[in-house]
Amino acid sequence: MKRIIERIGVVLTVGILLSSVAWAQATAEISGRVTDQSGAVLPGVEVSVTQTETGAARGAVTNEAGAYNLTNLPIGPYRLEVSLPGFRTYVQTGIVLQVGDSAAINAVLEVGQVSETVEVQANAALVETRTTSVSQVIDNVRVLELPLNGRQVTELILLSGVANVGGVNANNSGIRNYPTTTISVAGGMGNGLTYLLDGGTHNDIYNNLGYPMPFPDALQEFKVETSSMPAQYGQHSAGVMNAVTKSGTNDFHGSLFEFLRNGSLNARNAFAPTDDGLKRNQFGGTFGGPIIRNKLFFFGAHQTTTVRSAPSVDNQQRVPTAAMLAGDFTAVTSPACQNGRQIALRAPFVNNRINPALLSPVAVGIVAGGGLNKTGFKLPTPIDECGRVVVSRKVENDEYLTVGRMDYQWSDRHQLFGRYMEARRSTPNDFDPANWLSVSIGDLKQNVYSLVLGDTYLIGSGTVSSFRATLNRSAMDRKTPKFGGLDQLGVRNVYIPYPGHHRMVIQNGFNWAVNIQPGHYSGYAFQFSEDLSVVRDAHQIGIGASYIRSNLNANSGVSTNPTFTFTGTAISGLPLADFMIGRAETFAQGNETVGNGRQHYIALYLQDTWKANNNLT
Repeated sequence: MKRIIERIGVVLTVGILLSSVAWAQATAEISGRVTDQSGAVLPGVEVSVTQTETGAARGAVTNEAGAYNLTNLPIGPYRLEVSLPGFRTYVQTGIVLQVGDSAAINAVLEVGQVSETVEVQANAALVETRTTSVSQVIDNVRVLELPLNGRQVTELILLSGVANVGGVNANNSGIRNYPTTTISVAGGMGNGLTYLLDGGTHNDIYNNLGYPMPFPDALQEFKVETSSMPAQYGQHSAGVMNAVTKSGTNDFHGSLFEFLRNGSLNARNAFAPTDDGLKRNQFGGTFGGPIIRNKLFFFGAHQTTTVRSAPSVDNQQRVPTAAMLAGDFTAVTSPACQNGRQIALRAPFVNNRINPALLSPVAVGIVAGGGLNKTGFKLPTPIDECGRVVVSRKVENDEYLTVGRMDYQWSDRHQLFGRYMEARRSTPNDFDPANWLSVSIGDLKQNVYSLVLGDTYLIGSGTVSSFRATLNRSAMDRKTPKFGGLDQLGVRNVYIPYPGHHRMVIQNGFNWAVNIQPGHYSGYAFQFSEDLSVVRDAHQIGIGASYIRSNLNANSGVSTNPTFTFTGTAISGLPLADFMIGRAETFAQGNETVGNGRQHYIALYLQDTWKANNNLT
């Protein structure tokens, strides 16, 4: 069994050296002084801490100033023990380290036998004496129990008090990137927040916003920091969100959940004719525990979200009526259809009539059906003589979030962990064959994968190495439903790179498939980082390096298919009339948008925290 465990550790270590991405600040530290009852410092005192949930232990010896420092500790509950021959052993429990904590715990030893113990239970908040940043920890209780719309953990950043929704320079269409919330911290840019998950970089390489975070049941806690932060956070411009996933312990724990929202259970909006028919289900579970007690632990979690709603009225548009197909525009130009004013078609048209022989066969084919190949093109039947139609769109999407983590206590000096997360989101198009104006989105597939491997090693007394390797990959694909193209209606001499659909805008009329062109955005980022903490006398020296390589491959057909815009200025003065005679005001077509960005980010830092005396750090 021992050889098997050692081989597992070797495999994990090799995996770390061959993988990618990270930062080492999903940890905490404890420091302090040990004195006797008279206040005299005690050098050579043995100080040890034990994480009570996993049995992981770390030790240190006080220096000639009676000071000790234990760095790069995993977060969680701890038991502190301080012992020296000739004195009673000092034990303090109830210590809970949160992400990024730098807690100061001083101990006073009383004269007596080592077998005698003075035990202190300290459930109060720990005092930090080394941190200069402005920060707020959102702990597990608040993550799980606070009301949270859609269970989107990122929105809890707003509880920090220095954050608000918005900001500039944040491209967040939810199409080219995984949907997220744009948040500005301390007045910074909306994409100026550095996201870290388990010490690994978690920023979208497309727009520098955050990748999807684990759902509340899979997240332990996170910390938001800004202002004067430690040197290893040099990448940020506004702030840092430092989050940590849950891990297994020596006890088995699990949960099952389902959250339901259903339109049948809700009151109808006072301004809506019917309820929204919403059916939203979020369900899943978590499970974690030991594989080998005090050695190897696992944790897994999954959440599925399904959203369905009845088609809702999006807006009202106008289409040509049967009278317009016959060349009669008297009704649509009347005050009843033009907000109380009369419109007259410009010359050469008389009495608001157009000779049907002048109507465009393409326009007639779109409105009445038929076309060159009898494709069956047909706009919805108007509900009045003004040509009004009701356009409704359905809402449907599915999301799957999965998190898995393994923690291995190789020895008292060596700990490793690995965490994998994937987020998959599917949104089908909203094309309704009964209403060709309904289509507003294409088939959208959005996937994000994240892997972090970490290694914390106690090199020697007062020297701790923390290495991270992370790989993030994203793939966003949009495909367009084929509902017919202009070439099928008889349009000639127009290049159509994506057959089966087109774009058309009629001012004060109808818009057809304006923003559903196909596109693909994929990329990956890998990072290696090393953080070395060295305690020497009154100095705690931090040395670190980070390398991030990111690749973005993008192509978009948003401008490639031709776009016809009718404003009425071409001939008649009425946009729908210009459409019927085939006289567009503008015609636009561009090249496919292609981007293949490559970036190297290299960072080095050196920081010295010097405890000049008992009252000055």
